[in-house]
Amino acid sequence: MAPLAMPLALLVLALVWGGPLLLLLERSFTGHMVMHMGVVAVAAPLLAIALGAKPGGGGRWDPARRFPRLFGPVAASGLEFVTIWGWHMPGPHNAARESLGLMALEQGSFLAVSLLVWLSCLGAGEADRRPRQAAGVIGLLLTSMHMTLLGALIALAPRPLYGHPACLGLSPLEDQAIGGVVMLLVGGGAYLAGGLHLAARLLRDPEPTPQEPAR
Repeated sequence: MAPLAMPLALLVLALVWGGPLLLLLERSFTGHMVMHMGVVAVAAPLLAIALGAKPGGGGRWDPARRFPRLFGPVAASGLEFVTIWGWHMPGPHNAARESLGLMALEQGSFLAVSLLVWLSCLGAGEADRRPRQAAGVIGLLLTSMHMTLLGALIALAPRPLYGHPACLGLSPLEDQAIGGVVMLLVGGGAYLAGGLHLAARLLRDPEPTPQEPAR
């Protein structure tokens, strides 16, 4: 998987940032959410795998190994929460739709914080493997929860929250609801799957045997 992860991640980014699906969905909220989930739930974990973040073996790109207090799994999840929820407030979200520079900043920040989460949660060296895996489970499950909650709030909103044109003959409210469901299912599901995978690894890994002190 690792040798293919980088080209697959780049292919996903190319498709979600300019592929035919987005041309079909135009500037709709559903199109935005397909792009968003492609970045954070597909491309970011693939990039993390490509950069060597895998349970049981940290790499030089592991931010939590270099700066454990700043970029641990739970802290990274909190940073992604602030970024994702902040950009989905109506004001910043609509501003990003009207400015190419703000849209690039939005998408770049989505990629940066999601990559930080996946690298922090999946990377673990031998010395800190079990504690980091446990923290990674918490970080990924917290991210899954806030993605699911935000998606549900958007899907169930009684009125359009954003200034998107609808697509495929849908009303703006229907288009927004579908976009919220995409976030709920894809975003919440991807981070939940990652958390469960780490939890399974944690349960399978044997406890490290303490070494006897030298006499």
